[in-house]
Amino acid sequence: MPPLPSTSRRRRGWTLLKAEIHESLLMAMGALAAHKLRTALTLVGVAVGVFSIIVVVTAMRVMQSNIEQELSQLGTHTISIQRHPVIHVMGRENWEKIWRRKPLYYPQYQQLKDRLTLASAVGVETRFARDAAFSRLAETQAEIPLYGVSPEVFAARNWIVEAGRGLLGVDAGRNVCVLGNSLARKLFSSGSGVGEKVRYGGIHYTVVGVLESRGRSLGGDQDSFLAIPMQTGLNRYGAQYRSLTILVQAPNATTFDDTIEQARGALRAIRKVAPAEEDDFELFTNDSLVNQFRSITLAVRIGASVISSIALVAAGIGIMNIMLVSVTERTREIGIRRAIGARKRNILTQFILEAMVICQIGGVVGIILGILGGNLAAMALGVTPVIPVDWVVFGLLICSAVGVVFGTYPAIKAANLDPIEALRYE
Repeated sequence: MPPLPSTSRRRRGWTLLKAEIHESLLMAMGALAAHKLRTALTLVGVAVGVFSIIVVVTAMRVMQSNIEQELSQLGTHTISIQRHPVIHVMGRENWEKIWRRKPLYYPQYQQLKDRLTLASAVGVETRFARDAAFSRLAETQAEIPLYGVSPEVFAARNWIVEAGRGLLGVDAGRNVCVLGNSLARKLFSSGSGVGEKVRYGGIHYTVVGVLESRGRSLGGDQDSFLAIPMQTGLNRYGAQYRSLTILVQAPNATTFDDTIEQARGALRAIRKVAPAEEDDFELFTNDSLVNQFRSITLAVRIGASVISSIALVAAGIGIMNIMLVSVTERTREIGIRRAIGARKRNILTQFILEAMVICQIGGVVGIILGILGGNLAAMALGVTPVIPVDWVVFGLLICSAVGVVFGTYPAIKAANLDPIEALRYE
């Protein structure tokens, strides 16, 4: 009989391999089903290890996506300058140094605005108070923030006017305001409220505009606030010791970096910072804030992964122990299989697949519970749930690796049993 062509031999080899794996998998599932309690107790360790990884990662993703959204409230090509950093993780000594910085005053903003030739707009903002707001129809709790802003802030903050108009330069010193969307609905349920009066802190402001809704972030309402002209707020609440936030908007991406450097240099000169000294103010963009937050959460994720890996190693040792017990219990079965023609690789494949099946079932259970547990934070905060697909895949790969690593030694021991001695085993 002539030998088979190489293509046919390869096809036949793949067919035999698939049949062998399929048979070994069925036998592995049958062996695990025969010892349900032992299998369940073994996979609990794997499930706990994977759960601890996935629940932390999912919760961090929920927090990260919403905090990044909140941090990214600046408009396109906008730089924010303020006295203190938004995210501070330094020690007490550095914080005291930052706290001693001089405020950013309104005259400094005016000087900076005159010097920035590359910027398309330079605005200023601050929060003056938090109090109740009243209209002729309704009132709110004493938790509504009052912001002072210049007209340029609307573009810098991506504030879009839904009704009426925004604040203009001619409004400086006038008692006018723009309402956030949800506050406008609370105070004027039957209309936008443009042209109506709002009382805040004992002062009546005329509503000239209402902003489009920006939604909720981390359980907080981003649309419940009043914005009044900066000069009006400074006249009423005082400018002494009040530090402002300056918003600088570059005309395009090409001039963005140059605008940042011009703003930094001009403000250092205005505040008389010596060349050898570091900035006595913070300058940041959307990207810098997001990157800083990611660098902080990266350490948390790595720490959680390391701790969870210890749990997986412990679970792997438990799997190895159970598999060794299983090999001892099934010694006679292994001898019978070897006697009727099973090869060492068949025995090896069967026991490795048993370990992998235990790990994969435990991994799937841990992933499902981890995603549900992590998204409890999303439900509590009223934000969009997330599924960390990359970590789900990574978790399943880890489970496969644990099964192979800790199932190999028992499998080798089973495959190397002497068939004659195995048949004599009682």
